[in-house]
Amino acid sequence: MSRTRSTSNVPTPGQDAVVRTEAVSVAESGGRLDRWLASHVAGQSRARLKTLIQDGRVALDGGATVSDPSYGVKPGQRFVVTVPPPQPAAPEAERIPLSIVYEDADVIVVDKPAGMVVHPAPGNPRGTLVNALLEHCGDSLSGVGGVKRPGIVHRLDKDTSGLLVVAKTDVAHRALVADFSTRKVQRVYRAVVWGVPKPGSGTIETNIGRSSRDRKKMAVVHRGGRAALTRYKVLEAFGDVAALVECRLGTGRTHQIRVHLAHLSHPVVGDATYGRPPLAKLRHWTEAKKAADSLERQALHAGFLGFRHPTRDEALSFSSDLPLELERLIAILRIKPI
Repeated sequence: MSRTRSTSNVPTPGQDAVVRTEAVSVAESGGRLDRWLASHVAGQSRARLKTLIQDGRVALDGGATVSDPSYGVKPGQRFVVTVPPPQPAAPEAERIPLSIVYEDADVIVVDKPAGMVVHPAPGNPRGTLVNALLEHCGDSLSGVGGVKRPGIVHRLDKDTSGLLVVAKTDVAHRALVADFSTRKVQRVYRAVVWGVPKPGSGTIETNIGRSSRDRKKMAVVHRGGRAALTRYKVLEAFGDVAALVECRLGTGRTHQIRVHLAHLSHPVVGDATYGRPPLAKLRHWTEAKKAADSLERQALHAGFLGFRHPTRDEALSFSSDLPLELERLIAILRIKPI
């Protein structure tokens, strides 16, 4: 028996794939649907196709759904098979050191190092904060975040360090998500930026959305996007080359602080995505340039986190000092060139 061809779309990751078969031949008339599909749909076993049929994911092209795997196919019929994306594998527990700032039965606050991804994703299946939390907490992590993100209610970028709260129960998870969405959680960051923002304090209020030039990046957009608000204050200026800036989040959009500071033309030092150093100004600051070039992260640290405990209605606040590599960078920037 010759194999007829099937065609399929190219799905976006995480979306269904739609497969359209060629027509049933006269010689194949009367065969079981699951058996016929197994011979004509590449990459799918008969057992898998039987399940898809029973789940209502197989239909006559332009017609009704067929839910009986034993349905007898007829000459000229074509079928449409909707194949869901594979379910993500559950992350594995890994023995990875954690800097735990606070823990009780409901929540855990960790000080995440730069270089650690918060949850598994394509290209980063292991070595994440979630992998470490699964080892530390066992089964006592909220399931509300799903298989890939148990307990996770907010995130820090891979190369950003600092404080992060994780829910250990579903009740805590829902309460924290509600507080984040209503802007009741206090988050304060410190960043070393290129140049010195003027005025020395202010509010950046824009919409942030996907960049039209590079969909992997975020950008300030004038149409669409989501409202984003960041309050900033210059804490210390290093000549006109760089500054230490405090940033308070009014909202929590993806890459918000990095995008907003770059929008002011003062990108975060070490941020390869949103900014470059002012090479002309660094001409005489050779040690500062060396320190920035050797920084294997962006100079952004989540140094303060405040929230109400999800079950005790008690105000909790935590602080985290700048990591040593950022302290060293600041110390070098304080040394003015001769």
